[in-house]
Amino acid sequence: MSPITADALPQTGEAGDEFPAIPRSRRGDWTWELVKEFPAQGEWTEEEYLALESNRLIEFTDGVLEFLTMPKLFHGKISRFLSDMLRHFVATHRLGDVFWAPISVKLRPGILREPDVFFLTTQRLSRGDDPPVGADLVMEVVSPDAKDRIRDIKQKRREYAAAGIPEYWIVDPETETITVLTLPGGANEYTEHGVFRPEQNATSVLLPDFTVDVTTCFAAGKGTA
Repeated sequence: MSPITADALPQTGEAGDEFPAIPRSRRGDWTWELVKEFPAQGEWTEEEYLALESNRLIEFTDGVLEFLTMPKLFHGKISRFLSDMLRHFVATHRLGDVFWAPISVKLRPGILREPDVFFLTTQRLSRGDDPPVGADLVMEVVSPDAKDRIRDIKQKRREYAAAGIPEYWIVDPETETITVLTLPGGANEYTEHGVFRPEQNATSVLLPDFTVDVTTCFAAGKGTA
């Protein structure tokens, strides 16, 4: 079925219906009665978004739900490799904790994102925010869909910088590169620490001893690591 639009909703109903502007659903119709149970796009609150039960990846921008492309196994294997690497490093040095989608991160009131992998320092965890407000390092594995590429490479770069997240890793299977972006003190735009390619180690500024072998990272996605 095609997505529901305002024009697709019936505008007339029979007198005495519970929802007079919408007729009762028939076999093959959208379940109009269920649609009425949820807010319209642009009218969702953060509380309603966070209470939503779904197996979809859904982000939130100023009352609008944004449905993301479901990741494939290749994407998931890379995310798991990165989260395992980062979790081991963070746990060994007792720096905080590492989480992954679909856990939400609040960038500002009205914007919540679900990074593939993100790190919170012990100090940030001690605030007790749920969902956490901001993060200390985020990683996104770029999906092949054109809109998702723009979202991860451009839009989230702006959003994460505006939220003051100190470090952003863009992991791009298409180019087999890991771009590490850092946020100088007081800045609101990222600078490029490095674009790391196969046979190189991606390095962190925030976590000076943390490195990721680029070849092994993408091999993990292919199941050859």
